[in-house]
Amino acid sequence: MNLQHDKYAKHALVQEMMDTVRVVKEFNPNQTKDVAAPIQKAGKLFLTGEGSSRIFPAKNAIRKSLRWGMELGIFTDGSRQSSEYELSKMAVFCASNSGRTKEVVLLAQKLKDLNNQNRFGLSANAGTLLEKACAKTFVLTCGWEQAVAATKSVIEQALFYESIIRHIAGKMNPADWKQLSDKIEKALTLPIPADIVKTAVKAPTIYFAGPNDGVAEELTLKTNEITRKKSDFLEGTYAVHGIEEVIDPNDIVFVVDPFDEEADKFHEVLEKGVGLKVVAIANRPTRFTTIQVPDAGEFTPYVYLCAGWNILVEIGLASGINLNKPERARKVGNELIV
Repeated sequence: MNLQHDKYAKHALVQEMMDTVRVVKEFNPNQTKDVAAPIQKAGKLFLTGEGSSRIFPAKNAIRKSLRWGMELGIFTDGSRQSSEYELSKMAVFCASNSGRTKEVVLLAQKLKDLNNQNRFGLSANAGTLLEKACAKTFVLTCGWEQAVAATKSVIEQALFYESIIRHIAGKMNPADWKQLSDKIEKALTLPIPADIVKTAVKAPTIYFAGPNDGVAEELTLKTNEITRKKSDFLEGTYAVHGIEEVIDPNDIVFVVDPFDEEADKFHEVLEKGVGLKVVAIANRPTRFTTIQVPDAGEFTPYVYLCAGWNILVEIGLASGINLNKPERARKVGNELIV
């Protein structure tokens, strides 16, 4: 992507993707220092929301907390299902960019009725229904997005949650944050090989595989919104455990940060067996055709996600999609009307 070219610059979606660089550069990780204390005391943190407000922000935090061996238990599910859970003693973050998402607001109201004082909101707007239901609500600095597909807000939400667990884990290294914006910009502007775009445009279904940290799953959702193509998230080794029976040779599989120990199996089953193209998104060379991005250490998943956006924009434009005008998707999926 390149905002110097009208092909890209005329799309609000692309402008917001590129504005992610500024959002990351200006993000203040110390804004969560105070809220980290009651969360640590509670011992359990539940992160809920719908769609993009939950997938990467929550799962990125969960994966990192497990890798770091944190005592804090972090959990996630959609808000409707979460309303069945016993959350009265947990710290709960309810995320909704609009602050009007029905399932999220109703859960926050239920927590209020339960007198859960550790109920927090995360939104892109102030003065919302969500804010009224939460004990404290944080407003994102990225602002309200014009495009239906959430992008820069996803990154800021994820950084917000990550800053909380870094305060608790004692892993707040300012140098790591400073480098991230430049590496995200490189991922967003990285030229995508034309043969990869061409294969994806012709593919009946675009698959994403990779770790269950929200990156591949979020890109699966963005594929629907940006390219209007069918997509599926193949977590872990799901791609080689039966679904190959129905995968079309004309499909394409993007593997995010592939585990080296699984590469041979993916090649054998998918490339040789099914006969389709496998493309890796990684910070190193792999045995597959690889879109290589800068290494950002423990922040590299953010770079992978932005590289995926870059790929999807190229696919959408090559397919003749009007990125500014979705046919059916709405900005607020299920709005609470009062």
